[in-house]
Amino acid sequence: MNTLPPVAEMQAAYLRRDPDYDGLFFVGVRTTGIFCRPTCPARSPLPKNVEFFADAASALFAGYRPCKRCRPMQTRNEPEWVKGLLERVEKAPSERITEGDIRALGIDPATARRHFLRHYGMTFQAYSRARRLTAAFTRIRKGETLDDTACSSGYESLSGFREAFGQSIGCPPGASRDRDCVFLSWVESPVGPLVAGANDAGVCLLEFTDRRMIEAQFDTMRKLFQAPVLPGTNDHLARLRSELEGYFAGTLRSFTVPLVYPGTPFQTRVWEQLLRIPYGVTRSYQEIAEALGDPKAVRAVGRANGLNRIAVVVPCHRVVNKNGDLGGYGGGLRRKEFLLQLERRATNGLEARSNDLNPI
Repeated sequence: MNTLPPVAEMQAAYLRRDPDYDGLFFVGVRTTGIFCRPTCPARSPLPKNVEFFADAASALFAGYRPCKRCRPMQTRNEPEWVKGLLERVEKAPSERITEGDIRALGIDPATARRHFLRHYGMTFQAYSRARRLTAAFTRIRKGETLDDTACSSGYESLSGFREAFGQSIGCPPGASRDRDCVFLSWVESPVGPLVAGANDAGVCLLEFTDRRMIEAQFDTMRKLFQAPVLPGTNDHLARLRSELEGYFAGTLRSFTVPLVYPGTPFQTRVWEQLLRIPYGVTRSYQEIAEALGDPKAVRAVGRANGLNRIAVVVPCHRVVNKNGDLGGYGGGLRRKEFLLQLERRATNGLEARSNDLNPI
């Protein structure tokens, strides 16, 4: 899905260094081979010398290097207007926020739509509606009556609440009291935005949001756990977020957050082998197959490696070809090398500042 603003709008935004567009697009400068944020303090290039990208990964794949002034690969905080919208939703989940309400806040509804589509995989309206139903689901699990939940969720009738709840959660409200849920939370990182998922047992998903199969991953979560997938958070996701910060800072080498990764017996054995690969070390697909007692299962190991649903934490990036080449990686080879460089640098006793690493 192309969520880039119109070209004329992007040109005007980077010429005035508009912070509202930070993260919505990146500017590649043909004359220098560098890509920047629209807010880069460097001298603005001529429009004829630029091209636009939806994300930093696309600019990297097109051969551009990250700018050292605006650091487009750096973990980016949400724009203030996005923080304001998210805070409003969290403070009053039952509130129905219209496009008129968004416009009254000085925010262009189209800009909000593009930002949420890019970073959350849904429009702001869909996000707000999902959070409203997530809050309702949580209240029901805590024992609140259906009438009280419907009323506090902003629905005028119990029938309307039941219909909306059933469509999103997959069961009637009354049948959800003892039901598990996969909560989704979005995390910024130096290798691009990630979406994390966790149920009551532990983290079950960590994926790059720009992967083509991300929607299929959500469907897989629903089927594997027979549970709804909703935006929200729990203790496991809070712990994961904290540990990821330490990992990308080069100060954490071992994740301790509980993991849940159901699969076939062979797949789970492969993933368990991945978890045994030490920080800063690589193993070949051949070595993994031999550790499993089946040296001929190299291709099967590769397929299972590619189906890993918990990137970074279950370190499939540490598996390389027998000759030392990087091999494949679902998040892209530049991300794979970035992660390996970060670990090598920390292992060698150097300061592993992710913004200084070469992601190419």
